[in-house]
Amino acid sequence: MAKFSSSQLKILATAAIGGLALAGCGDSGSTQDEAAGDPQSGGTLIYASGDAEPDCLDPHYGGNYPQGLISTQYLETLFTKNEDGETVPWLAESSEVSEDGLTHTITLTDGITFHDGTPLTSEAIKANIEHLQDPDTASSTGFLAVQKVEEVELVDDLTAELHLSAPDNALEESLSMHWTAIQSPDALARDVQENCEAPIGTGPFQVDSWDREQQINLVRNEDYVLPVEDPERENDLAYLDGITWRLIPEAATRYAALQSGEVHIIDNAQPDTIQSADNANIGHLDSPRPGASNRIELNSSQAPFDDQLVREAFIRAVDVDGGIQALFFDTAPRSHSLLSSVESLGYSDDALFYRDVDEANDLLDEAGWTDRDDDDVRMKDGERLEIVMPVSTNQSVPAEQSLFEQFQAQASEVGFDMQINLLDLSSWYAALAEHNYNLVSAPYTKVGPSVLRILYHSSSIEPAPSGYFANNAQVDIPELDEILIQAEETPDGAERADLYEQAQQMVLEDFYVLPLYDQQNHFLYTADVQGMGEASAIAAPEYYNVWLTQ
Repeated sequence: MAKFSSSQLKILATAAIGGLALAGCGDSGSTQDEAAGDPQSGGTLIYASGDAEPDCLDPHYGGNYPQGLISTQYLETLFTKNEDGETVPWLAESSEVSEDGLTHTITLTDGITFHDGTPLTSEAIKANIEHLQDPDTASSTGFLAVQKVEEVELVDDLTAELHLSAPDNALEESLSMHWTAIQSPDALARDVQENCEAPIGTGPFQVDSWDREQQINLVRNEDYVLPVEDPERENDLAYLDGITWRLIPEAATRYAALQSGEVHIIDNAQPDTIQSADNANIGHLDSPRPGASNRIELNSSQAPFDDQLVREAFIRAVDVDGGIQALFFDTAPRSHSLLSSVESLGYSDDALFYRDVDEANDLLDEAGWTDRDDDDVRMKDGERLEIVMPVSTNQSVPAEQSLFEQFQAQASEVGFDMQINLLDLSSWYAALAEHNYNLVSAPYTKVGPSVLRILYHSSSIEPAPSGYFANNAQVDIPELDEILIQAEETPDGAERADLYEQAQQMVLEDFYVLPLYDQQNHFLYTADVQGMGEASAIAAPEYYNVWLTQ
């Protein structure tokens, strides 16, 4: 067994663990834990999600955040993040990288079994990488994470060598994400739909049943083996008998269910309910996602945002700070970075982002948008200054939608005609695929700064096998491409940091992106939920150590 305690190997949603010393928890959370006594087994946790129902419970397929949230409970990864943000082994016992960076040797922890009773061996590494790379899997996040792996060579039952086409210093970070989680090779060989219904992993829970559009039922894995030694645990089994993952899309209904005790935990908590929860004996877990910040991408491949002057004019026209302060009640600190606040290599420049209506008007005049129609919308060569923003109602909370409506009104003051299209998730994806957008807020979660290559390298203008392309700003700069590749290939940490700073400066200074705040990841829970605080590398809460007082 690898000699790490589980608390060492789990990334914490905020700076501390135990006693619920978490951002936004309030004092009541810690006193509840102290009064609750020792953990007790039993009970079913009722979780209410406001996310769109996953099309598939296998996170290899597609690869969105709702899949990551639920699969964290039944699948495990080769690596994870510790509280210092370091990538460390999980299902893996150890790993080594060759001097040229082209071979990663991974040795697995012995004695782990899948839910179907088959042992975890090196064959699983090979089968999972090949599954992610298979176009029929229609993977996006996972596919992009392992696309440099050319071959997986089996050394022995527990050891595999990953041979790469080019060095990738982000590979282990990528293998800490649940979109690359390890599943049973026998399960992956099944029909795609069958595997979607009930993926088979090694986690503390397993999928029992799925009542479409209602709930997903997970039960405790009675044969679970913790991949690391934890002296605080008497045995390796989860405390909970199971988890019922209910689908309640309406925010007010979710919160009412929490207040009444009908459910134990809700996600996608709204800013006003977070504020009121502080005074209602309700716990709050703030778990910012890694990877990119929440931001608006300006589509530079088509008019009018193919002109940098117009991109800057839009950014000057809108009041981000005022909108966030008015709508988010201090639950979403302003970001001026492409990267999440949990990413250590983020570069921020608040001097680039401010509101100045006069400057916005001057920039549009300079760009040639000098005429006006009867609606006071600017015109150039007979074309109106129209911009379209599709918004996913499944991914954007009401407060954020209100923020975009404020931007719409503010942009109109300088002559933009901004149209907001509220869409369900599938229609939103379709709008992006058809390039029917000028600006879009597209959350992207990935561990580590290598998310910058996925979002801003010109190769990401082309869609992944899932059909989704990540470079929504349509950035196509050869110099930037080279910097992003060098940043992933260098073994030198200082050089890597410098290259990523250069890359972020280029994207920000040319106004391809308007940063807003971290991707919001707020969870509220009742007083009888104990042990909250551990999260996976993608900031999805883990319920292995959670227990109920009644």
